[in-house]
Amino acid sequence: KDNLAKRFGATDFVDASKGDPVEQIKDLTGGGVEYSFEALGLKKTSEQAFAMLRPSGVATIIGMVPEGQMIEIHGADLLDDKRLQGSNMGSNHFRRDMPRYVEFYLDGKLHLDDMISRRITLGQINEAFDEMKTGAVARSVIVFDG
Repeated sequence: KDNLAKRFGATDFVDASKGDPVEQIKDLTGGGVEYSFEALGLKKTSEQAFAMLRPSGVATIIGMVPEGQMIEIHGADLLDDKRLQGSNMGSNHFRRDMPRYVEFYLDGKLHLDDMISRRITLGQINEAFDEMKTGAVARSVIVFDG
């Protein structure tokens, strides 16, 4: 996973299995981050994204937290002007942004192919969902034959 993150521009890494990731981030950044982005759609990681903010920081939840689950934050953290916000499809402007993304891809600036961990058939969909839930792969793409 580190290699994939590095290929996409990550400069630093935190291993959540080796202690509290929020504290690791605060240590790494000298007190917290200005911006955090949660992309898994989990309650715990959404709360961590908010907890790792420095004063006036913004946590953006990109992942889809399951319907009915509540995200909990400490009310006192709001006194530090911290914000929690959502995002729908990256908050893009589809008509303007999609042609740009296609151009970036065709020009070799957007490495979408590297994000595909494996190609599967429709019959492998349940296996792919299990892998997605465990984080074993970045993305599986269903290939339909004729």
